[in-house]
Amino acid sequence: MNMIFLGAPGAGKGTQAEVVCKELNIPAISTGNMLREAVKNGTAAGLAAKEYMDRGDLVPDEVVIGILKDRIAMDDAKNGFILDGFPRTVPQAEALEKMGVRIDKVIEIDVPDEAITKRMSGRRVCEGCGNSYHIEFKPTKVEGVCDACGAKVVQRADDKPETVLARLATYHEKTAPLKDFYQSKGKLVTVSGQNGIEETSRLTLAAIKG
Repeated sequence: MNMIFLGAPGAGKGTQAEVVCKELNIPAISTGNMLREAVKNGTAAGLAAKEYMDRGDLVPDEVVIGILKDRIAMDDAKNGFILDGFPRTVPQAEALEKMGVRIDKVIEIDVPDEAITKRMSGRRVCEGCGNSYHIEFKPTKVEGVCDACGAKVVQRADDKPETVLARLATYHEKTAPLKDFYQSKGKLVTVSGQNGIEETSRLTLAAIKG
């Protein structure tokens, strides 16, 4: 099954993608992680993306699509995948269709802006492997240290309040119309994000299997 996860930054798309990935044994593909890896490695695409990411703006379509094409061509995505962070705009969704990528279901994780701002201030990311944590909802076993690889866990610049507000404004302006796009195709299912990860996961899996 090929799926897209929609929702504002901090709505929990990445966490729920991980859960569904294990349940269905398909890869969760986070374009955010791919872009950050490109930035870290100083690739041409990464340098192009960094300028936009630092401002909280969307990275241009051609940069994201170039990275994504390579990823979904890998063997582990042949039986299905979850896209987290792409498409973010209707033109990107149309570009995805032109690439010949079949999407079976679009899951929207719906969380109010106020809750997102509070939630993202507690988010932490591993500098080594990119795993995501939260000081309240998904803490590391040892404070500041990644459970998976032992590298340092930090707050990203784009999780700071002023950047979060800019990203939310961008989301509502450019990404929210995707709901209408996929609703018209009968593929959109909305899940109300809960405070607890497990409860949101239960609702998400029920929506996928329903």
